[in-house]
Amino acid sequence: MGLLRCRRTRAAATGATAVTALAVLLTLGACSEEGDAPRPAVGSAAAGPKVRGEESVADFLHRALPVGAGGTVIAARGDELTYCGGFGAADRASGTPASCRTVYDVMSITKQFTAAAILKLEVMGRLRVSDRISRFLGPVPEGKRDITIDQLLTHTSGLVEALGDDYHPVARDELVRQALASKPQSAPGKEFHYSNTGYSLLAAIVEKASGEGYEPFLARHLFAPAGMERTGYVLPRWPRHLVAVEYDSEGRSQGRPIDHPWAADGPYWHLRGNGGMLSTAEDMFRWHRALSGNEVLPEQARRKLFAPHVRVPGLDGSYGYGWAVRETPTGRTVWHNGGNDWSLAYLARSLHDGVLVFWVSNHAYQDGKWNLEDQAEDLTQGIADRVRAEDR
Repeated sequence: MGLLRCRRTRAAATGATAVTALAVLLTLGACSEEGDAPRPAVGSAAAGPKVRGEESVADFLHRALPVGAGGTVIAARGDELTYCGGFGAADRASGTPASCRTVYDVMSITKQFTAAAILKLEVMGRLRVSDRISRFLGPVPEGKRDITIDQLLTHTSGLVEALGDDYHPVARDELVRQALASKPQSAPGKEFHYSNTGYSLLAAIVEKASGEGYEPFLARHLFAPAGMERTGYVLPRWPRHLVAVEYDSEGRSQGRPIDHPWAADGPYWHLRGNGGMLSTAEDMFRWHRALSGNEVLPEQARRKLFAPHVRVPGLDGSYGYGWAVRETPTGRTVWHNGGNDWSLAYLARSLHDGVLVFWVSNHAYQDGKWNLEDQAEDLTQGIADRVRAEDR
């Protein structure tokens, strides 16, 4: 599977690094502990027993994951949870192992929640994706007056990739002002330029169109119907010990995502709407399950979410609304990744057979030894292949 490279450098004064398209991303390489089994509330879970001589998911991960990496993997087929387990440590200082209950920053995977919120508002009659952003964010300068919500969703607005550091204290209206005053990379609708700024504007539109805060709207209209009680910015109030510590490429602790400068209601607006959402592997399974039915969005809206709206240069595929899209001989696969200097996450769904693979690592890079970003496709495809083998 190919995917977008959406890595961002948090420490840089200018914010996230430029984003390029990649055809592949990663294969994890030699696991420690398998971690906790998922709680029964998620559904039927399995540790991945061998089926008819095939290598199990657990055995594959034990062979593939590099020593020192930490994180969680979940795999499913339709409503059936096939595997969920942690590897390495969620917190080395306390000796807490990673597990299915560990809370991680899912980074740019946040974009699919923002996109779903926009489509929910369209279903509710509050907006249309064809609307110009001036309806909600006006007045808009002449060069940006033709930007539509659809173009923000598909990274074709021409807006810059980022305007500042993720943790710089900037409020919503100031972020909007900066975005509208920024130098465009291209005319609206002409070219694909991955833009975190564009997704922050979408979060602002969610607030303007709904009359609610961004996270409260998602919590009420997306997460609650999906049964996702451990996903959000601040509303879930997770026990601190369940939130993973992130580690840099030299193995040094960078603290938990909630330790970084945030506003009282979540991250500042260079990050809000485009990244920074916290979640668990179990909740990502619930999200997958909700997107397979009508709990969150009706079928027509889900078709929009996963439609290949615009080709992505250099990528074997297209971009939908918050999802990358690839057509395969057996059907459509949708995915997205997220990353920063420390962590990496990948979510892939095969729409034709309902196979889900989600993994996230709180220590994804080790100088001179391994880099999960170099191995993404083999890891994700290897897990998916073993899920499918169980039905043979």
